[in-house]
Amino acid sequence: MCEILHKFLMGLREFIKEYFLGFWDYETPKVLVVKNTTLGVIYRSVQFLVITYFIWFVFINEKAYQESETRPESSVYTLMKGTAVRGDDILDTVEYVRPSEGGDVISVILRREVTYDQRQGPCAEHCKVTNANCTTDTDCVKGEVDFDGHGIRTGICVKYLNHTFKTCEVQTWCPIEEYAAVREPALEAAINFTVFIRNSIHFPRFNVLRGNIKDARSKRDMHKYLNKCHYNEEKEPYCPNFRLGYIAEQASQNFSELCKTGGVIGVFINWKCNLDLDSSHCKPTYSFRRLDLRKDQANSGYYYRFAKYYSKDGVESRTLIKAYGIRLDVIVHGHAGKFSPIPTIIGTVTAMTSIGICTIICDWIMLHFIDKNEVYSDRKFDEIIKEPAVPTPTELSYINSFGSNHSDLSEGVPL
Repeated sequence: MCEILHKFLMGLREFIKEYFLGFWDYETPKVLVVKNTTLGVIYRSVQFLVITYFIWFVFINEKAYQESETRPESSVYTLMKGTAVRGDDILDTVEYVRPSEGGDVISVILRREVTYDQRQGPCAEHCKVTNANCTTDTDCVKGEVDFDGHGIRTGICVKYLNHTFKTCEVQTWCPIEEYAAVREPALEAAINFTVFIRNSIHFPRFNVLRGNIKDARSKRDMHKYLNKCHYNEEKEPYCPNFRLGYIAEQASQNFSELCKTGGVIGVFINWKCNLDLDSSHCKPTYSFRRLDLRKDQANSGYYYRFAKYYSKDGVESRTLIKAYGIRLDVIVHGHAGKFSPIPTIIGTVTAMTSIGICTIICDWIMLHFIDKNEVYSDRKFDEIIKEPAVPTPTELSYINSFGSNHSDLSEGVPL
């Protein structure tokens, strides 16, 4: 046992000694010209791929020679335009647009469910509320509040409308929306409504301010242009007027279906500006996408409630409106770049050093697949313990079949 431990300690000592002494060794690359056509083709091919990657992708596509800014300052103002007719009523933007002051979020009401003349008082709870059904007053606990219900229970079991069964009575706004709401027809004409979206973006690093509206010689020309134009990616890229039908179509949505359930659509304004070019090339692109979940039908769509209050016969009353519509969320992304010497130098140095991977790959192929007789490895790796008394040949050597220091291992060495 002691002999085994002694051998282990001696081996460990030799290992530590060899590692410690080897740590202070100096390594320098040795230039070895190998005339092998296969290896040469691989070497130049890898070089070509690396250089192509840096020139095309890094410098041309990603513009690594530019200083960039990706967090610009942005301002958005929206305005809905259009008039609709429902029966004898004329509806303007005050009736169907929320909020009226505009911003990066705007919605339009496409369908309404209206509960008229609601007043505070007792009435039967809706039958679909959990534990609302009853037979006697003892089934209804006075003062109990069901969070899925509509009010506070009075402790009385009453007949449910004109049905034979009963439900617990609650103190709330009566009549309850679920059985008193009147469904109005959808506002299909809203497909031709237009949304005016004004966006200004500022890149503070470069002190560049741009807008998505075409410049005009005067305000009169500007108003004339905005009143007749509609956005077109090719013909009118600077027109900020978008038809609701166009937005729904670009988001791959059916407008009639949106009128029934509502929905949230994102309007993405993307600014990608190359400030090395003329400022006219810095213009926005638009994309549209449905944002709300559609797989879960219970939570899909977009709707909200609001009420109009008034006094009738001295009693406070209200009209409750459940509105379905399209909500537009305007989201702005910006990226600007301009030539700078620092990223250019960094990219160039990185490209030059990355070419060294070609040598690593070819050395690995040469030593593991081509050097079957270890001819290359004998010439590539030398260990010099003491400084030689006789001058050695230059590091740049050619390996040939004559056995001199300048030799050529191209065709003469069997592999």
